[in-house]
Amino acid sequence: MGRIGRLPPDLANQIAAGEVVERPASIVKELAENAIDAGARRLKIHVELGGKKQVRVEDDGEGMAPEDARLAIERHATSKIRHADDLGAIRTLGFRGEALPSIASVSHFVLRTRARGSASGTEIRVNAGAVASVVEVGMAEGTIVEVGDVFYNLPARRKFLKSDAGEAAQVTRIVTQLALGYPEIGFTLTSGGRTALQCPPAASLRDRLYQLYGERDDLVEVGRDAGGIRLTGYVAALAETGAAGTPSGGPARGPQNVFVNRRIVKDRTIAHAIIDAYSQASIKERSPEVHLFLEMPASALDVNVHPTKAEVRFRDQPLVHEVVRRALRDALGQGGAPQLQLQPERAASEAGVRVAAAIPGVLGGGVFPNRWRPEGAGLDAGALRAGVPGARAPGSGVSGATATGAGMPELRPLIPLGQFRDTFIIAVDDEGIAIVDQHVAHERVLFERVMRQLTAGRLESQRLLMPVVIDLAPDACQTLAARTVQLEAFGYEIERFGEGAIKVAAVPALLGAEDSARALRALAADLDGLDRGAEVQDALQRIAATTSCHAAVKAHDRLTYEKMAHILDELRATAYSTVCPHGRPVMLRLTRREIEKNFDRI
Repeated sequence: MGRIGRLPPDLANQIAAGEVVERPASIVKELAENAIDAGARRLKIHVELGGKKQVRVEDDGEGMAPEDARLAIERHATSKIRHADDLGAIRTLGFRGEALPSIASVSHFVLRTRARGSASGTEIRVNAGAVASVVEVGMAEGTIVEVGDVFYNLPARRKFLKSDAGEAAQVTRIVTQLALGYPEIGFTLTSGGRTALQCPPAASLRDRLYQLYGERDDLVEVGRDAGGIRLTGYVAALAETGAAGTPSGGPARGPQNVFVNRRIVKDRTIAHAIIDAYSQASIKERSPEVHLFLEMPASALDVNVHPTKAEVRFRDQPLVHEVVRRALRDALGQGGAPQLQLQPERAASEAGVRVAAAIPGVLGGGVFPNRWRPEGAGLDAGALRAGVPGARAPGSGVSGATATGAGMPELRPLIPLGQFRDTFIIAVDDEGIAIVDQHVAHERVLFERVMRQLTAGRLESQRLLMPVVIDLAPDACQTLAARTVQLEAFGYEIERFGEGAIKVAAVPALLGAEDSARALRALAADLDGLDRGAEVQDALQRIAATTSCHAAVKAHDRLTYEKMAHILDELRATAYSTVCPHGRPVMLRLTRREIEKNFDRI
């Protein structure tokens, strides 16, 4: 007797169902996508025990006729495609004809549907894939699907589900994504009798974001149309703020919702482009919050990759990567500084504030203007030079196109008033007051200058009269020795000097010998994780960031007015002025509106 036997149909269906129905959230996704394809404008979703006990999805779509309802629970029955050629340009969310029969094979399944214009509806009950009854019912136009006791006939699968709260969180995540993708549709999600999400139809994506996440000033709008691809959405700014208004040092982790032709997808090409765009500004590892929408011809991608339809393949993958990367890079370059939320009851302390006495008008030497002219920041350049010999008006030598790139809004010049505890530069412009971390701002300036110089060749180097020997751990010596080529581009000339030391013969011109020694020690740690399979660009960015950090002015360094003005002026010319290369925020903003609000002037 042969060893190979044909599986019973019910067992084959249960195995196939595992590819589509991973958990209750998968059921919600499939049923909601069917409703969207049916033209629904309102969806009501209810789950019990995270969906393990019950999932109910009700829509006001076009519904189904009795004969279509009977076919809908048959495997590979669908209204979305007819011929093989249709697979080359799929425009609907569903098309495989697997969702309903897969769900019905692992649950107690009830389908109620009434087509538009029909006098009555149809109810079909299915238990573990076997049809129990088909009856005529009275109901409103649309479709209602109830799924009870998920995996009740597959205990091996049911025991791998998470807790009720964990499964409910997954359902909420899926419904949130669907609500983002279709702001014109109203979504209501209840869980255990409690309303978890309620979003009436919205006029725009911005309105839907507000419904889901509240006011989000930390998100930057993205938009690009190139190569037949249209990209829109919002991404986390480089320097975002927390709920209390304090800087978080940049978006380390957040939800990433990516839609291709309004389909929720997980794609490595897009994910890499996102990380690549953020890495242009900072070496800090991130998984930033993004809400991106790509629109392209249906023939430019293949969605028939996996039963869950969460993966796609692009016909021109490099083009997609470049469009996403450049769109995010340009958007992040014009992101604003985080806002400083001032508490009305908190008085400003004057301790530690050192005002630049040479500035006309600050200490009574003149009338300080209350309006700033964009071209000259409201402070006459001649008067400024009269008060500070050799000084120039901040921003006077930087045009809007040079400072922020073509097409980006011009950054207003900041006028320095003084230092706070010799660490922060206090400056003003027409929009309010800025508190700038002098070290972080100077580090950003130097980092971009260094990276620009590298594209033209290498940094200027200075040879030491006497080589310096730096003692390091053997693994640190090995790390630096493996990167001698990249270090030479920055002006370092090093070689191994025994097992636990390196000899330094030359250092970058912008660093002294003492700073170079500290920088090399820090580089040994920064480059350690890049020794295996790292790209040269990653190593160069880390070396540039560390070198710039050690060359920049430090906290507690007392600055002249000329130095403060120079740092602010050069900061305007950077591509990413909101964070340093290590991801720390450059400045905090106290807007004019916030100031007026706290003085009861609004």
